[in-house]
Amino acid sequence: MPKFEEELDVALELQEPQLFKVLLHNDDYTSMDFVVEVLMGIFHKTHSQAEQIMLQIHEKGKAICGVYTYEIAQMKVEQVKELAKQNEFPLLATMEEDA
Repeated sequence: MPKFEEELDVALELQEPQLFKVLLHNDDYTSMDFVVEVLMGIFHKTHSQAEQIMLQIHEKGKAICGVYTYEIAQMKVEQVKELAKQNEFPLLATMEEDA
């Protein structure tokens, strides 16, 4: 059997993945300490960063906790939802496209 070598000239165009912001929203029931714990545990913020973001949430109604690919952002939102539920807090996390 003859051997055939075929060279394919294929140009691949790689695109940067779409990024999504994960936001935490203020409510009247979730404790500030719990929000700081969430920011440190799920979003890997330092204590100082977590306190700053928590204050933004408290004062402005919401704040960005991080920017991730779709799958990671979705996972972070679910982790916040589960942890809040376990601790009986109504803390809301959402995601939206990063401009």
